[in-house]
Amino acid sequence: MPAIDLKIVSQINSISQRSLFSIIAGGSQASIFVMGVGPYITASIILQLLTVAIPKLEQIKKDGEDGRHKIEQYTRVTAILLSFIQGAGYIYGIRYFFVYKNLLVYTMSTFAIVTGSIFVMWLGEFLTEFGIGNGSSFIIFANILSGLPDAVNSMYRKLDNKLTYDLSKIFSKQNFTNVLKVFVLLVLFKLIIMFVVWIQDGERRIPVQYSKKKNLQTSVTLQNSFIPIKVNIAGVMSIIFSISLLQLPTMIKNFVNDKNINKKLDLIINFLSITNPWGTLIYIFLIFCFTFFYTSFTINPIEMAENLKKSSGVIPGIRPGKPTAEYIQNTIDKLSWIGAFFYSIIALLPVILEWIFKFKIGFGGTTLLIVTGVALEIIKQLESLSLIRHYKGFLN
Repeated sequence: MPAIDLKIVSQINSISQRSLFSIIAGGSQASIFVMGVGPYITASIILQLLTVAIPKLEQIKKDGEDGRHKIEQYTRVTAILLSFIQGAGYIYGIRYFFVYKNLLVYTMSTFAIVTGSIFVMWLGEFLTEFGIGNGSSFIIFANILSGLPDAVNSMYRKLDNKLTYDLSKIFSKQNFTNVLKVFVLLVLFKLIIMFVVWIQDGERRIPVQYSKKKNLQTSVTLQNSFIPIKVNIAGVMSIIFSISLLQLPTMIKNFVNDKNINKKLDLIINFLSITNPWGTLIYIFLIFCFTFFYTSFTINPIEMAENLKKSSGVIPGIRPGKPTAEYIQNTIDKLSWIGAFFYSIIALLPVILEWIFKFKIGFGGTTLLIVTGVALEIIKQLESLSLIRHYKGFLN
C-alpha cells in the first residue's frame, strides 16, 4: 500500500496469529491482497440466502444458464461493493501504520486493496472455469497450506525446547514423556483427519422408486434410486458464522478509541473467548443454531417432494406430497443434530489439544474442515475427469 510504514507492519506480522479472516482472505497486513477472496465468499453467501428469501431472484436462478449468469453477475457487483465497505473499514483500522495520514493516502489504499480483491475474484472464477473444482475454495486451500510449514516449524521449536539430545539424559523420564507426547500428537492428527473425512463424506441415502410405463399393454416397471443428504449440509459455514459473531466485539474495539468502552469490550471479549467455559458453551450453541439456519435456506423439502411427484417418484412406505416433505424434513433435522454435534467436537479439538499438551496447535477446526473438504472435492473431480477420458478413449 502507498505511504505505509513497513517497520511497523513487519513487527505486527511477526507477532500476529493467522486469524479466520486472514485464512479465508489471504495476504498479510498492508498487502493489496489483504482481503483476498473474502468479499466474494461473503457476497456468494448473501446471494444464496437472498435467492431463497426473494421470489424474483429464485425465479432468475431457475432460468437455466442465463439465470445462473445473472446471479453470478449480481454476486460480482455485491462483492465489489462489500470490498469498498470492508476496505474502508480495514484502512481505518490500520491508519496508524501510515507514514502520511491524510484522506488522499487512505483513498488510494482503499482502491488498491479493492483492486487486489477484484483480481483474486477474477482468478477464482478463472480457476473454476479452467481448473479443477471451485476456484475460490482452491485459493483458500492453497492459502492454508502455505502457512503449514511455518506452523510445523513453530510447533517443532516449542517441542525442541522440551527435548534433550544429551546421551546421558536421552532416556530420562522427562525426555521419554516429551517424546511420547510428540508420538501421541502425531497419531491424534491422523485420527482427527480420518474422523473429519468420515464426517465430510457421511450421508443418508433416502430410497426412491420411480414408476415408468413402457406402453399401454405392458405393466408399470419400477426403478430404484436414492436421494443423498449430507450429515451436515451447512458444513463449515456454521462454524464460520459462529466465529464471526464471537469476534464481533474485537472488530468493534478496533474502531473505538474510548478507554472506558474498550475496557467493557475487553470483558466481553474475554467472556466470549473459546478458552472460557461460558464462551465455549455459547460457541457450541451458535454452531447448532447456524447449522439449522443455513440448512433451512439450502434445502427445501416441499420443493423436493413436488419434484419427486412430478417425476413419478415415491419413497417406499411414504405417501406423495405433504407426507413426503415431512419425512424429508425430519430426516434433515436428525442429520443436522448429528452433524452439528460432530462439527462442534471438530471445532473444539484444537482448544482441547492445546489444553492437554500445553502449547499452541498450528491448526484450527475450521481450517481442517476447509482443507479436507477441498481435497476431497479435488479427488472427486479428478476421478470424474479420469472416467470421462477413459470412456472417450474406449469409444474412439
